[in-house]
Amino acid sequence: MAGAIAVSLPASRDGGAGKAAGAVPLDNPDGTMPGLAPVASDAHRAEALDLIKGLPVAQPGAVSGYEPARYGETWSDNAPDVPFTGNGCDTRDDLLARDGADVRYQAGSRCVVTAMTLGDPYTGDTVTWRRGGSAGVRVDRVVPLSYGWRMGASGWPAAKRLRFANDPLNLLTVGRSPGTPKRGGGPAAWLPPLPEARCAYSVRFAQVAGKYDLPVTTADRSAMLAQCF
Repeated sequence: MAGAIAVSLPASRDGGAGKAAGAVPLDNPDGTMPGLAPVASDAHRAEALDLIKGLPVAQPGAVSGYEPARYGETWSDNAPDVPFTGNGCDTRDDLLARDGADVRYQAGSRCVVTAMTLGDPYTGDTVTWRRGGSAGVRVDRVVPLSYGWRMGASGWPAAKRLRFANDPLNLLTVGRSPGTPKRGGGPAAWLPPLPEARCAYSVRFAQVAGKYDLPVTTADRSAMLAQCF
């Protein structure tokens, strides 16, 4: 497929024994590895601070005109120039396969995930999920679509918005655990409940913003820096 990036399939879809250890975001710049390992070493923290400090800041624009449909087909397999695109599986199933352990598939399908075990990167909880069961999982956008819209995506071409919405770098599988809802906020308004995940989440937010030339608010940049000192 023109514009597709050739990458390996998620480990569990390639026949591996479940999910690999969570990756430090700085070692996972394309988002193809699972997890959100803590940013623990001094070298990684220095790199994280440099990354966040380099983000431009701006005031958010209006949310008028925003709706999720402005980012194109939901969980599209046709987003240009992002990992896993064009592999015949939708983005959500690609992310479940990337992030889950003991992944099971619908009979006759190499794509449709029906059961898995998830180490929730936001809470540290272990979630045993099966389709139709009581425990839920969802794919979270680190930089929410509405945040992107207010910070500049309203002026992007359709193809760039489709990329942003389906880029594995901007997507993490998490549990449907109770807590303060994210509601499209940046790191000044919302951070993962698990303290050890907060610098890693801030780095991932900064990676996405940098990749898509999105400014962040002054408050969000300050909040991200505070997590990584």
